[in-house]
Amino acid sequence: MSLFQKHEAILNKAIEALHSRIFFAAFPEHPAPAIYGETADADAQTKFKNQLGKKFEELKQTNSVSWGGQEESPYTQEALNISYPIFSVDTLINNSKKAFHQWRKILAQERAGILLESLDRAKKRFFEIAYATMHTTGQGYMMAFQASGPHAADRALEAIAAGYEELNRFPAHALWDKPMGKFNIQLNKEWRAVPKGISLVIGCSTFPTWNSVTGIYGSLMTGNSVLVKPHPGAILPIAIFVAEIQNVLAENNLDPNTCQLAVDTFDKMITKELAEHADVKLIDYTGNSAFGSYLEALPGKVVFTEKTGVNSVILDSVEDVDKAAANLAFSVNLYSGQMCTAPQNFYIPADGINSPAGKISFDDFAQKFVAQINGLVDNPKAGPFVLGAIQNKKTNERVVEAEKLPGKVVLKSKHIENPQFKNARTATPVVVEIDSNKKEVFSKELFGPIALLIKTKNTDESISLAQEMAMKHGAISCAAYTTDNSVKEKIADEMALAATPVSFNLIGGIYMNQNAAFSDFHVTGGNPAGNASFTNPEYVTKRFTWVGHREPVKG
Repeated sequence: MSLFQKHEAILNKAIEALHSRIFFAAFPEHPAPAIYGETADADAQTKFKNQLGKKFEELKQTNSVSWGGQEESPYTQEALNISYPIFSVDTLINNSKKAFHQWRKILAQERAGILLESLDRAKKRFFEIAYATMHTTGQGYMMAFQASGPHAADRALEAIAAGYEELNRFPAHALWDKPMGKFNIQLNKEWRAVPKGISLVIGCSTFPTWNSVTGIYGSLMTGNSVLVKPHPGAILPIAIFVAEIQNVLAENNLDPNTCQLAVDTFDKMITKELAEHADVKLIDYTGNSAFGSYLEALPGKVVFTEKTGVNSVILDSVEDVDKAAANLAFSVNLYSGQMCTAPQNFYIPADGINSPAGKISFDDFAQKFVAQINGLVDNPKAGPFVLGAIQNKKTNERVVEAEKLPGKVVLKSKHIENPQFKNARTATPVVVEIDSNKKEVFSKELFGPIALLIKTKNTDESISLAQEMAMKHGAISCAAYTTDNSVKEKIADEMALAATPVSFNLIGGIYMNQNAAFSDFHVTGGNPAGNASFTNPEYVTKRFTWVGHREPVKG
């Protein structure tokens, strides 16, 4: 049985889900022993600890010039001391060029089988990837498992399915028969999906696999070779994925350099050198807007970006204010606000929010919101694990600076102790009340656990400001609370024009931060927060070109 036959059923289900947009998950998100094995967690924890202080020797790349690595655990604030092979840019490019010409000629079915098999191998290492993610990003255990393991694998599968679907949209061959009266003109025609070349995937420090695998697998599925350039602070999680891809390639007599890990260090970064190289044709990037805009401006490149944005919450009216406040408080606390989808600007009318129990004043909502935040962070069984740890020291500094913003500090940030990691770098949310005329304060992303309660004249101004922020500065998510259908439609329409999806009236176990593979488009590509979307057809069709050949039929 071929690898394609082995995994064909799951691929067909993924393609069906792409079209139906209903719930589908190929990889279970719950780390249950019954699913992943009784000793899977303990074995992975041991393997992670045994990797500390050693060389990561799983890659099948050769001719490294040195070894290096500068990862630090936000939980222990100590270096992991894991070193990775470092390669010259010339070696990476030359290896990738050579591998490309072998990989591009592999049939789409064979490519799909190999890539699906690599995900199946990665599944066996989800717990190991989880610990690697915890100790590079600061995510809590459950998020680290889900986001870097099953959810990332689902996004990778989605990219494979989307690529496979597009590669099979048109026939490879056709007889073209044109009647011309007394005779016909007949041509044999063929079409080839020609990949662009070398693809560079630039990783981020907070979601090293979830934000990278879509580009990696999207490019590989469409026949491109890939260079994975992880963030120097978060290498190990994606290194495991790359190692498994290389293993399957080698087992099938294909060049493992088809997908290479391009590690660098903070003091000698190679991102620009790779991005500007003439042989690099595709670039995937997650990170700050300044560097993203630089990449988008590079000539001769097809670039897919997810950049910074200003995410809004529009509060008009609620069925249950306490449930709404609880949902939003969790969204702010989740991974200490270090998510591109986390809420920042909360637009609240000065005269309050309507509810069945009467008007909820601005101050009353602020108090309820703060009480919900405190209730979570002060719960020793929940707070430390929902908050996780702060990945970057600069985020801690940003939280401190937020308390100096020109507004009223409703809630100060504080450090809480993690019972498992006494040295964990933590910061609870800071909440600041801001007047709506202070646009210079809230018109930029304040990455981290920072919430701004913006007092507006009315809901119309709230909608207008949310739309303006999205159009001018980008937005990846938006939440809205209203019991009025006409207001709901206005918000949906105005935010759609700003290319921003809206989550309405969330009160249960789903939050505006979350996006589901096969159903939610992550980023729309329609505002300054990014020019691409996980995963619409354009996300994969721009990675290859259709080229047709024709020849007269011989009589």
